[in-house]
Parts: sequence; structure tokens; C-alpha cells
Amino acid sequence: MDLAGLIDKILLVFLILIFARVILTFVIPMSGGRPHPTLITINTLVNQITEPVLGPIRRSLPSFGGFDFSPMVVLIVISMLRAIVS
Repeated sequence: MDLAGLIDKILLVFLILIFARVILTFVIPMSGGRPHPTLITINTLVNQITEPVLGPIRRSLPSFGGFDFSPMVVLIVISMLRAIVS
């Protein structure tokens, strides 16, 4: 595997983690106040990996009535980077 392929795979994994974080933000509250411990562990891991990228973007974006658009910005940037690398 060449360097471009490795970078593409890393970006793909991060893209999947961003999607997982978005989905988990909806799943955790719907779990009835007591989410499964495995779900909490997965959520914590995904948050620890993605927050260093999402946090600065979230702070730089204006507030949109409680909606967090930082994952969308990161997904767009990752998609563009994957297109450039490929």
C-alpha cells in the first residue's frame, strides 16, 4: 500500500467515526436514561478520538439554535481530502 492509500484509509476510518458520533448522539438519549455500558464505552472512545478535530471547529462556527454543524464541516473536508488523495 502506498502513502496515498494509507492516508485514504485513515481518512475513511475518521469519516466512519464522525458518522458514529452523530448516530450515537441520537441513540444515547433514546436508551431510556440507562444506556448499556458497552454503548457508553463506545461513545466515550469515539468522542475522545473525534473531539480534538470537532472541538476547534465547533468553537469557530456561530451558534445555530442548538444545532452542531461541526461534524458536517469535518465530513465535507474529509471528503474533499479523500478526493485529492485518490
